[in-house]
Amino acid sequence: MSSLDENVILLHGLIRSDWSMHKLEKALTKEGYRVHNVSYESTRNNVEALAEQAIGPVLAACPADQKVHFVTHSLGGILVRQYLKHHDIDNLGRVVMLGPPNKGSEVIDRLRDFPGFRFFHGEAGVELGTGATSLPNRLGQADFDLGVIAGTRSINLFLSTLIPGVDDGKVSVANTRLEGMRDHLEMEVTHTFMMRNNKVIEQVIHYLKTGKFRRENQV
Repeated sequence: MSSLDENVILLHGLIRSDWSMHKLEKALTKEGYRVHNVSYESTRNNVEALAEQAIGPVLAACPADQKVHFVTHSLGGILVRQYLKHHDIDNLGRVVMLGPPNKGSEVIDRLRDFPGFRFFHGEAGVELGTGATSLPNRLGQADFDLGVIAGTRSINLFLSTLIPGVDDGKVSVANTRLEGMRDHLEMEVTHTFMMRNNKVIEQVIHYLKTGKFRRENQV
């Protein structure tokens, strides 16, 4: 099966739009994939409702006999996990998550009770804490083909002081990991701009094609 027979659904992160994934969309289209760059109102509902609203309709638009991959940024990865917990996708291919808060973010823990936080970040943002009963930690391990890219640079030094260990300004590298994932790659990129980074885009394409990320010592 060639990439012409494969779909890629793009899901942006919190307080973003489909425009944030436009560079990825162009690169994947150039590779021959049928790209569906989804825009959803990330601050208007909780994760469960957003997953149904964002993923259900676009899946219905994909031919049933063609593979469907996902490439997500941040919250978008949690929407995929939420959707797959309650739905089977028979033609599911691979999933690549960029900077996903798979175990939540300490930023949410520290700031969610501040005045205005819920207004600007919505119910979905508030759900992304690190507690054992937080939504990301209730979704279980990955039982699908998953590769995760974690950023190791930050342009928000204040937020980074709230996060233990190496982080991308919003999520620690440790909290991007998820039991059951097939591959995990750390890259010197920031949470805010990783989905527009040329090297990240190359790694996304490599994973979609091979099921693993390219290491420097690989030919």
